Amino acid sequence: MLVLVAPGQGAQTPGFLTPWLDLPGVEDRLRAWSDAIGLDLVHYGTNADADEIRDTAIAQPLLVAAGLVSGAALGDIAPGAVAGHSVGEITAAAFAGVLDDTDALALVRRRGLAMAEAAAITQTGMSALLGGDPDVSVAHLEKLGLTPANINGAGQIVAAGTMEQLAALAEDKPEGVRKVVALKVAGAFHTHHMAPAVSALEAATAELAPADPRFVYVSNKDGQRVATGGEIVKRLVGQVANPVRWDLCMETFQELGVTALLEVCPGGTLTGLAKRALPGVKTLALKTPDDLDAARELIAEHS
Repeated sequence: MLVLVAPGQGAQTPGFLTPWLDLPGVEDRLRAWSDAIGLDLVHYGTNADADEIRDTAIAQPLLVAAGLVSGAALGDIAPGAVAGHSVGEITAAAFAGVLDDTDALALVRRRGLAMAEAAAITQTGMSALLGGDPDVSVAHLEKLGLTPANINGAGQIVAAGTMEQLAALAEDKPEGVRKVVALKVAGAFHTHHMAPAVSALEAATAELAPADPRFVYVSNKDGQRVATGGEIVKRLVGQVANPVRWDLCMETFQELGVTALLEVCPGGTLTGLAKRALPGVKTLALKTPDDLDAARELIAEHS
């Protein structure tokens, strides 16, 4: 059984869309989406530097656009389940037919702007904790006033809070944690710091008419399968201010009988977690069109 997944913010790198523009129709699609949302996706995916694409309002639409063009390049596939990490949930909702591509890009554009506005209120950030016992780490983070914003499984938790709180964490790691790594994101996502973005997204989704998912959709909120489009959109709104439970998503993949996991562009983060948490499951990350043949072989074997 194949699971198709989409990465979240921080996966972007300068120029990562450049090779995809060589595929027929990709540049036209990106330019049409750019016009629709008022953001030059081609420029930011090819010529912008790391600081430019670190901006939340740019990074989020760019990641969803990359996921959609790389997913489309796979052809008409029927995965056993779809899921996305954080903003990747919008990509997954489009894969499942809950939102069409244009609605997904419009929603993520509003999401990125709203979260950037919320992040500007207080200087905040996120850091990944590698290793250690999750219960010990969570208790330590709470002592420092930090939120375990992403519980990713495979020995990784992402802490979020003010820069002062993150500095304290760097000086005082939880017992057993090997390393604390500052992430290239511009805010404390999936925490109470993002509460102002929730009302903006509620307004942005009010006129959407989501369809029920064509494939099993696994939610970041609790790792559960969600059967209706309305509930998926409701969760997409609330999730910006609540922790990502990717660990529970991977547990659900196991329950569903996953045998292969394919991560769309810019792949790598979620396949890395799966290699550690889902032993025996074949994984493949789409980085460039050169990976498409191997991806199609994986799909043929496991769909």
